[in-house]
Amino acid sequence: MLTSFIEGLFCCLSSPSSNVVAPVDSLEPSADGYEFVEVKPGRVLRVRHIIPERPLVEEPNTQGGLVSCKRKITVYRNGQLFIENLGAGLEKRSERASGELKRKGDTEANSSVEVELTDDRTTPPLGLADAHNNSTKEQPDGGADAQINEQSLEPKHRRRKPKRTIIIDCQRRVTACKGTHPDVALFFIHGVGGSLDIWGSQLDFFSRLGYEVIAPDLAGHGASSAPQIPAAYTFYALAEDVRIIFKRYAKKRNVLIGHSYGVSFCTFLAHEYPDQIHKMVMINGGGPTALEPSLCSIFNLPSCVLHCLSPLLSWSFLKAGFARQGSKEKQLLRENNAFNVSSLVLRAMMSGQYWPEGDEVYHAEITTPTLLVHGMHDKFVPVDEDQRMAEILLMAFLKVLEDGSHMVMMECPETVNTLLYEFLLWEPASPHPPKPNTRGRPETARAADSARPVPDGRPSTARQASNGTS
Repeated sequence: MLTSFIEGLFCCLSSPSSNVVAPVDSLEPSADGYEFVEVKPGRVLRVRHIIPERPLVEEPNTQGGLVSCKRKITVYRNGQLFIENLGAGLEKRSERASGELKRKGDTEANSSVEVELTDDRTTPPLGLADAHNNSTKEQPDGGADAQINEQSLEPKHRRRKPKRTIIIDCQRRVTACKGTHPDVALFFIHGVGGSLDIWGSQLDFFSRLGYEVIAPDLAGHGASSAPQIPAAYTFYALAEDVRIIFKRYAKKRNVLIGHSYGVSFCTFLAHEYPDQIHKMVMINGGGPTALEPSLCSIFNLPSCVLHCLSPLLSWSFLKAGFARQGSKEKQLLRENNAFNVSSLVLRAMMSGQYWPEGDEVYHAEITTPTLLVHGMHDKFVPVDEDQRMAEILLMAFLKVLEDGSHMVMMECPETVNTLLYEFLLWEPASPHPPKPNTRGRPETARAADSARPVPDGRPSTARQASNGTS
């Protein structure tokens, strides 16, 4: 989930003025919902925190859907990842790829997802791989013939001893997040060069519906303090800031909404606090890959040279980040101090994107229901990356918007707000207890059909996904 170079370039071309931060001894909420939180001595973040006026209501009557999260993740020394979904209520898919996930189709329960990562030296020859794929297609139900075919191939290419095996066995109760319930909080995390102002439409929309919303400015962005040392902008330093903000404002049920680089921090929180994160939304976040520093020689150019190139680079970002390049889009970039960070902050942010733990295995362990929103015209994050993320995550729904690009929440605010709101109200179908028939025996067949919450209870955002969705 690496953010783009061009997005960063536009940020360094903006005004180099220092961030305006309130004194530490006057950190009190303002009338418009802005607060300043000191996460560390001298490190102050601006946070917009809106608590809407709403009548006190009781706990929701619905019990929600209980989803069984049973998964076995096997990692081999050659970089091969083998995922087995064992939950009865989860949709099963069988996929095999080299370097990227390639869809093969849905299979019966207890199927698996197999991914070849980087090392091709131990992969089977082409003829043998084709024979294995053909045998799998001929026997999609994993019957006896398919097992015989696999056994016949085993003597030549025996599976190596796994490096490690991870077992996930838990149950999640997913309920609808109503705005009038005081135990629900929505967190919005922006990416490189952005600010909390890019969420303006979403913050206003959900606060009017009765939701409590929290959106911070990352260090060096917006009106937060901007330390002058590169170590202040590494992934781990920023993740710790986000963790402190989350612990300060967290409720019983929390929903994380991240954009671009901000998706990495949402993933970090969902992995660290699985019981507190109720749902998660990823907007143009990219694939489930470990972060590595993005190095580019253009960041070493003198500031005067970058200033001369500003018209060209500004147009490049506008063309790549927005589906249309009109006056409306240009105004969105200029207003509310968004995309206005210094070259020092930008260079430190790009070089500090080092997070080796955030690989496919890390994401495969996440059990939080997740909605992925992707702008079709995004030139920073290909749709293939979000498709791969949807395949690795345990419960994920992908929606591709044909009219949006990288900044889709600013381009299509009404559509994005509707998708998010529908996802917040979604909950899996609750399994009903078996009803006795006329002879006093339970109807096991009917009970088994009703105990499949995820495929039958998917939101229409997943069922109506357009081209490129998974």
